[in-house]
Amino acid sequence: MEPSALASALPTRISAIVRARAANAPHSPALHQHGRSWSYGDLARAIDAHAALLRQLGVRAGDRVMVVGENCVAQVALIFAAAELNAWSVNVNARLSSAEVATIFQHSGARRVLYLVADSAEAGKHAERDGATAIGGMDGFIAGIMAGPLNRQCSPEPVEPGNGQVAALIYTTGTTGQPKGVMLTHRNLLFVAAVSSALRGLTPRDRACGVLPISHVYGLASVMLGTLYAGACLVLSARFSSAALLRAITYDKLTVLQGVPAMYARLLELTAAGPSPLPSTLRFLYAGGSPLDANLKRQVEQLFGLPLHNGYGMTETSPTISQTRLDAPRTDTSVGAVIGGVEVRLVDAGSGGGGGVDVARGDTGELWVRGPNVMRGYYRAPEQTAAAMRAGGWFNTGDLARQDGDGALFIVGRTKELIIRSGFNVYPLEVETALNAHPGVIQSAVVGRVVGGGNEEVVAFVEVERDNPPGPEQLHHWLARQLSAYKCPSEIVVMAALPAAATGKILKGQLKALAQDMLFKKTTGDT
Repeated sequence: MEPSALASALPTRISAIVRARAANAPHSPALHQHGRSWSYGDLARAIDAHAALLRQLGVRAGDRVMVVGENCVAQVALIFAAAELNAWSVNVNARLSSAEVATIFQHSGARRVLYLVADSAEAGKHAERDGATAIGGMDGFIAGIMAGPLNRQCSPEPVEPGNGQVAALIYTTGTTGQPKGVMLTHRNLLFVAAVSSALRGLTPRDRACGVLPISHVYGLASVMLGTLYAGACLVLSARFSSAALLRAITYDKLTVLQGVPAMYARLLELTAAGPSPLPSTLRFLYAGGSPLDANLKRQVEQLFGLPLHNGYGMTETSPTISQTRLDAPRTDTSVGAVIGGVEVRLVDAGSGGGGGVDVARGDTGELWVRGPNVMRGYYRAPEQTAAAMRAGGWFNTGDLARQDGDGALFIVGRTKELIIRSGFNVYPLEVETALNAHPGVIQSAVVGRVVGGGNEEVVAFVEVERDNPPGPEQLHHWLARQLSAYKCPSEIVVMAALPAAATGKILKGQLKALAQDMLFKKTTGDT
């Protein structure tokens, strides 16, 4: 089906994905966790039970339902149950701090907060702080759920006809400033689920890895909804462990593995002394969520004997914008061609005005996106929404990209991360790519540090191999052979592990603050 026809043929609610499969293939496996499988019929009944629970807890159409937990069957059922009540699901990773959870609750104005304690000790701690109460069993499906007090101040949002109703409110990681609540509609999520399913070539025989947090848009739309859209089975894991994932690849007979580059780096560490290629039933590998390094791509492909596909997206675009194709794997680190039904523009960032001026093919520009994947907006933040949207329905990603003659996109960096050093532009991604090419580097993050007079210097934070780790001096020499002098870091900091969100995304905001703090201590002599 053509993307334009697909968008118009989508159902009105994401829960229709499960309902259709339960009607046509009720006994086919939908979810697998802790050695047990749930069929599509089981999942449909679980949705009914959880929808009844939400009604019992006073949840109404247009309310926000906040779910604090980690990947589990109850989380999946609650997402679909909220959809059937026309409520918005607000999924929050239990590994966030109590202050972060409280901020999201206050901003979303959730009617109820549910804590999924059976698969997350952290959720239990949050529940205890909130004075949540345990919920008894219902039809054999409700277990390990605690409910916070009813928020009587919650005002329901209007319910809209068709699939334009908001389905999920997803909060960005908030690496700088306050997190923003991204409103994604049923249409947004269904479109990406359908496209993701097709691009991966999924069939009901597939078993896909479900380790990416469902509280993140990547784990929700591309992985969970995309897998179930195809009638395939999602093998859930509460959190990532390289050893556990390796066991799942072997014993759960995974055929599809989607992850972030940092996840693959951990797998490489664990399997360094093992056979290559690694015996498995995998047929498809995909990396997304953060830039993919060429060296890591080569190593992963050697480990599994398969191409490592790459893609690009954002929370605000549900998330998929582009992806490499099954029948045309690439040897470079392009994020592939734009998905069908979505348009992009590369705009001169300095052109000004709402319309923008397109750059020449092959030149770097700000990436703008338009299509059925673009968010409704930021919740309770009309000014932020207006700042991100452009005339004609275009969303400004804030990312810098270039497009080759064959249409393949290459992400150069973020507009806000651009470092101005002595009048020269330094793109952090270019420096990170050079660092990551060193055989002793696992991953790196480059930030700008203000040094006065409108000038910045380049600071690199590096996570290295435990065996024979390179030091800062060695890495300085490595970069000096590859980069212009103005691009080379003024300081390289080796860390045991880079700070990261549950998805593996490096928290550059924390590193930028650390870099400034290090400079302050140097200049003041404070140790």
